[in-house]
Amino acid sequence: MFEWSDEQRMIRDAVRAFVEAEVRPRREELEFGDTPPYEVIRKLYRTFGLDQMAREQFKRRIERERLAAEGGPGRSETPTVDAGDGGGGGAGAGFMLLPIIELCRCSPGLVTAMGVSVGLAAATIMSRGTIAQKERWALDLLTFEKVGAWAITEPDSGSDAFGRMQATARRDGDEYVLNGSKTFITNGPYADTTIFICKLDEGNPPEERKVLSFVLDRGMPGFTQTGPMRKMGMHSSPTGMLFCDDVRVGRDRLLGETEDVPYREGAKQAFSVERTGVAAMALGIIERCLELCVDYAKTTVRFGRPIGEHQLVQEKIARMEMHRLNTENLVFRTIERAAAGRPMDLTEASVMKLYTARAAMEVALEAVQLFGGNGYMAEYEVEQLARDAKVLQIYAGTDEIQISQIARSLLG
Repeated sequence: MFEWSDEQRMIRDAVRAFVEAEVRPRREELEFGDTPPYEVIRKLYRTFGLDQMAREQFKRRIERERLAAEGGPGRSETPTVDAGDGGGGGAGAGFMLLPIIELCRCSPGLVTAMGVSVGLAAATIMSRGTIAQKERWALDLLTFEKVGAWAITEPDSGSDAFGRMQATARRDGDEYVLNGSKTFITNGPYADTTIFICKLDEGNPPEERKVLSFVLDRGMPGFTQTGPMRKMGMHSSPTGMLFCDDVRVGRDRLLGETEDVPYREGAKQAFSVERTGVAAMALGIIERCLELCVDYAKTTVRFGRPIGEHQLVQEKIARMEMHRLNTENLVFRTIERAAAGRPMDLTEASVMKLYTARAAMEVALEAVQLFGGNGYMAEYEVEQLARDAKVLQIYAGTDEIQISQIARSLLG
């Protein structure tokens, strides 16, 4: 694949029109007004039928799983959060990635809020939960009727999320008692449903403990969700802290209702999907920065001529186009692999994330530089895009973690 198909262009244009009509007029409000993004996302879902599509796909999947569980002609399958899950093969991947790209041209935080709720919280329930748990919690998240959070990061863990995890679950009769805190949790302040990841404390050393995940609902006794944290960028994506203080849960809230399913492999799949999604986010940021810079270079006159005639400005724009093409080709590769039924493995996803996150950051900072003093002002879009781009090098694994993953896979 070397260019978007006619059908994909139609989807892109429709989403772009939605962004121009529904998101861009509210950019200031989302960016500086502490307005949660969820009603905008729900309108996106309703406008393009994403909610109804999710219901239909969920119903078919549950029917297959019921038949398989009963020994019928259905087949069990491992649900994934692959980009192609939106409609089958490469076409489905393009359908799911194009809204990410288009939203990131205006408000990347919307994508983060949406992606965590659907791509991490709902997907974890779909991949690890029982049929009853999927029906109880997942459908409302997949349709975005409810907001989800995925809580793994802790104040003292960062990139070493599993190794230094302190949050615990302790058995108490037929129940579990959860304790611990989580930080930097996307949607944390407003989540209706939270996947709380912790270790089973059986009196053994922390490094030997099993990793479990529980589903928590807003308002449960002992479960506290803080207000939004102030941060550098992604202001339209609320981030908060979570606290569990002797939160009592039944076995029905333990995903899979078993302690014996290894968690790390499932987490690797989630990280792979999240990292490939970063490439689509980066492409949206890069495209918009380049578009703004080309227009600014043509219309802004310094020293008697448009600044686009100066070689140093041309060099910046040329490098932006280089990064745009490379990033777009990586997105196309994601779509092709989805069409072939071969989603990105963790190492390839890490390569994609490392390159595209750095490319987005370079392009956004050069856009600020090209705009000069104007680029430093909040009313110009490049200022926001530069702040938003930085987190692509941090979340879903820092650049340094990507480098480590890539090198380990090559060196054996």
